Amino acid sequence: MQKLILLLFLSLSFNLISAQSSDKESQTPTPNYRAAAKYSPTNLGKLVHSTSVRPNWLKTGNRFWYQYKTTEGSKYYIVDADQKTKKVLFDNEKMAKWLTEITKDPYDAQHLPRFNFEFVKNDTAIRFYVTSTEKVDEEKKDDDLEEEKETLKETDSTKTDKKKKAKAKAKKPKKVNKVYHLEYRLGSNGLTVVSNKKKEKEDWKKWANIAPDSSVVLFSKHHNLYWMDKENFLKAVENEKDTTIVENQWTTDGEENYGYGSSGRGENNETKIKNKDKRKSVRGIWSHDSKKFVFQRTDSRHINDLWVINTTSGKRPTLETYKYHMPGEDEYYKTELHVFDIPSKSNIQVQLDTVKQQSIQVYREPRKQSVYDNDFSPSLLLSKKGKIYYSTISRDRKKLDICVADINTGETKVLIEERFNTYIESRPLVLLNNETEMLHWAERSGWAHYYLYDTEGNLKNQVTSGSYHVERAIGVDEKSRTLYFTAHGIPKDQDPYYEHMYSVNLNGTGLKALNPGDFNSSTDMSDSNAYFVSNYSRVDTVPKSELRSSTGKLIMTLEEADLSQLMATGYQFPETFKMKADDGITDIYGVMYKPYDFDDTKKYPLLEYVYPGPQTEAVNKSFSVRMDRLDRMAQVGFIVVTMGNRGGHPDRSKWYHNYGYGNLRDYGLADKRHVAEQLADQHDFIDIEKVGIYGHSGGGFMSTAAMLVYPDFFKAAVSSAGNHDNSIYNSWWSETHHGVQEEMDDDGNVKYKYLIDNNQSLARNLKGKLMLITGDVDNNVHPGGTIRMANELIKANKRFDFMLMPGQRHGFGSMTEYSFWLRADHFSKHLLGVEATDVDITEINRDQPKTKS
Repeated sequence: MQKLILLLFLSLSFNLISAQSSDKESQTPTPNYRAAAKYSPTNLGKLVHSTSVRPNWLKTGNRFWYQYKTTEGSKYYIVDADQKTKKVLFDNEKMAKWLTEITKDPYDAQHLPRFNFEFVKNDTAIRFYVTSTEKVDEEKKDDDLEEEKETLKETDSTKTDKKKKAKAKAKKPKKVNKVYHLEYRLGSNGLTVVSNKKKEKEDWKKWANIAPDSSVVLFSKHHNLYWMDKENFLKAVENEKDTTIVENQWTTDGEENYGYGSSGRGENNETKIKNKDKRKSVRGIWSHDSKKFVFQRTDSRHINDLWVINTTSGKRPTLETYKYHMPGEDEYYKTELHVFDIPSKSNIQVQLDTVKQQSIQVYREPRKQSVYDNDFSPSLLLSKKGKIYYSTISRDRKKLDICVADINTGETKVLIEERFNTYIESRPLVLLNNETEMLHWAERSGWAHYYLYDTEGNLKNQVTSGSYHVERAIGVDEKSRTLYFTAHGIPKDQDPYYEHMYSVNLNGTGLKALNPGDFNSSTDMSDSNAYFVSNYSRVDTVPKSELRSSTGKLIMTLEEADLSQLMATGYQFPETFKMKADDGITDIYGVMYKPYDFDDTKKYPLLEYVYPGPQTEAVNKSFSVRMDRLDRMAQVGFIVVTMGNRGGHPDRSKWYHNYGYGNLRDYGLADKRHVAEQLADQHDFIDIEKVGIYGHSGGGFMSTAAMLVYPDFFKAAVSSAGNHDNSIYNSWWSETHHGVQEEMDDDGNVKYKYLIDNNQSLARNLKGKLMLITGDVDNNVHPGGTIRMANELIKANKRFDFMLMPGQRHGFGSMTEYSFWLRADHFSKHLLGVEATDVDITEINRDQPKTKS
């Protein structure tokens, strides 16, 4: 009897456990790969088109043109802000008709070619190129004709194999598509054919640095500075191989890694040799009168080399060697400022302390908004009066000096000093009032603000003040003494990351919001400072664009994004949230992405997409069609969240931004865990027992760190291109945000001490399911960081997944889509319990046309 009762009890228990297990399985969503495939970048490009207005300001009047694409096709508009008018640049129906008549190719209003306009004739006409399907003989260049003449001479004078040589050289003309260079006079009733010459390749743009007055062109060759006059440059524009071009060598002391030209970063060792005799660019800054050229010369000969090997680039694997400074290394880049005098062909050096380990930034005049794509736009010094304004920042980033040098003598003096116990950040200096005053951006109060100085370095007054972050100066109206700037956190009742535009008097009074509202905006102001275009949205609103005056008055509504086709697919906006950080005080802002077929009776695994900063946070504030890492991953069957963390984004207080200083591995992890727990407390549909985490670059570093620091909380991770060992990542990022200590040895030499926790030291802690991915030619975050992590996991006898992306740089390029499905497979297997076993990734293959056998 007792045995019978025991058997019945065991049977009931087994059935109860089975029922609970079955019920639990029914609560877990099934992976929906089809939904995720539907929102691939390729497919999204067919659903969502323009989401913002990019104004192309004209040089005449407060006018701009822009292109805007909807589900009806592209339209082009021209706006006159002064007249408050918006008109089509041309009638699409008529343009289609004219193009059809001229090219004999069919066009209609919805399917016009992609135009690249050049405004001409004082902005009264536009010119553009169109390529037809008609085939014509390729027009031969002068050097081709000369080569043929030489060949004919050789053939006539040769008795042996005369016919054979003549036949070999007598090639048929190459057939190419006919090109039309067209002009449309605004408001006219037709197109004019300017010529049928195709647009010339502008290879000279890769190397020519043209003086503002076009009198001379500078370039680099064999690591030295060269120049040519206008006449010879025009020859090079026509034919770079013209042997009559006169090149003039200016310097003779240039050598590799201590030269006067571009570094050749990204070239492998073979292409370096192949291109060694080519002209290369020389980046520098011109005086406004074209008589001086300022060049920043860097000596990196003593910096150690780093290497990547591309095994897929050609017949033989190729080695790429480049200079790469790692944190804590005693040696540092040495910088000189050279001033070249164009008329006399002499040069001097600015008087810098070359013993100090520091970085230099020369301030430039802001680029005008009305510079056309076809214009050459040389970089100009900030000052028009023979002064070079520049900053120096110490290697530990704790000492910033704003300096000025005399362009003729090189004599220099310090105007403003900034000192801080963490790292100092900066913005471009602003000169005004005939160069008697300047605006300086600093975080000395714990918040970013502008300060007004005279150009002798005397503080006049603080311009902006309060518990908010000033982002940057947009413009200054010197007549009314008004500063226009963007800022974050002024309205205390909205997300502090939302950016708005403001004006304030230079005496610090009259702060005014120019595009207020509960949204994030990006602004684009005219050169006159009279008007600006504001594009605005939130992650959960349709993007809109408007034109406003500098007083904030709405001039006109420009556009509202067409999301009709996206919404028809079942798309839903994500949800924003605000939680507390692990300290229970600091507000953390985030966004939650759900599957579009969300079922609140299900229990969804939670995925966190992370990037630790400190220069940014991976939290969208505006609507974005870049859904690959967020909305799309949610469609597989997850709740995906992104959130900030203390020590993250700089758009808040300096305390918030610098919170992780000295603890670069662990500083953001407690907030990531704590916010996830709060979300699960609020939402029954979140399964807090199944939390995954993923990220790229710094996010790859952070996601692996989370798995090792909180191994019982985070159950799965995909970490791509992670800087797991920051001792071999670039010194700028690591030494800035983590810190490096200057120490003096007994002989008076400065040494640098750098200690930072890495991920591989905690390899023994791994409990969950980790996937590591890296590109094998990543010359930003070296693959060695990921390989070191894998090495320690193997030594600790841990199972993990590892993927090498052949021939890929930091962003994975053409393999980005493949990496998405690796991530989907990993989380599906380990958090949803369903493993993709098919050899083919059908979600990629399904949408590709099968045109080849």
